[in-house]
Amino acid sequence: MSQSENSLAQAAGDRVARDSETKMGRVLVIAGSDSGGGAGIQADIKAITMLGGFAATAITAVTVQNTLGVHGVHPLPLDVITAQARCVLEDIGTDAVKTGMLGTVDVVETVAALLDEAKAPAVVDPVMIAKGGHPLLPDLAVEAVKSLMVPRAALLTPNAPEAEALTGLSITDADGQRRAGEMLLGMGAKAVLMKGGHVEGDTVIDILMTPDGETVLESERVDTRHTHGTGCTLASACSAGLAKGLPVHIAVAEAWAYVAEAIRRAPGLGGGHGPLDHAWPVRK
Repeated sequence: MSQSENSLAQAAGDRVARDSETKMGRVLVIAGSDSGGGAGIQADIKAITMLGGFAATAITAVTVQNTLGVHGVHPLPLDVITAQARCVLEDIGTDAVKTGMLGTVDVVETVAALLDEAKAPAVVDPVMIAKGGHPLLPDLAVEAVKSLMVPRAALLTPNAPEAEALTGLSITDADGQRRAGEMLLGMGAKAVLMKGGHVEGDTVIDILMTPDGETVLESERVDTRHTHGTGCTLASACSAGLAKGLPVHIAVAEAWAYVAEAIRRAPGLGGGHGPLDHAWPVRK
């Protein structure tokens, strides 16, 4: 780990330690459940809590999965998704919304309407494929995400395959990430975090792009199969920062440092793509 990475990780840990004395941002998470605990709603709750926020949830689907893959997906009725979200909004309220696995066009349309009701910045993680390769969003729903979710995103967090699906561009390097990010900004996203974990190379480059410029977050690639839930964790960690009122570039930098260390400290659970160590700041 480089000195700069050490500093970022230390800053994230120090921030967690200070959060009891600062605003506890409320985050409504609208996403699917992961029975293995590494991704989805479970990862979202862990990350938001560790970064000093309060997580409430509206579950879109129950998945049957572990580190070896997704073995079943059971969507919840649309009225149940809506009822969960409205029940939270009418009582607890929210300072940010984070969306994850949506699954169908109907759910995308339902969640887009809920974002309008919430009137809070939305972190949209356009979840399309599980770590093991199981598709989580059909092609028709991708179009709905493009037209309904991207324009409502205060922060969009696609990995390279997701950005390719949304833009039609090929992404093989940082320049490709930038071209796709510019297109997604043009489609209405207020900010885009172009994740580089799927781009080949010894270095992982994530690029936060806004109309005002870009921030590059760079680290050496960790040689590990234990990266299940990385995207969910990063997006929810970003939402915790936005919920506390942090500027997007600071929220993203702190979330990125938190996730980078969580990958390094992954506990090695399961026989496939294992989870991160979401609770590393309390163990450091």
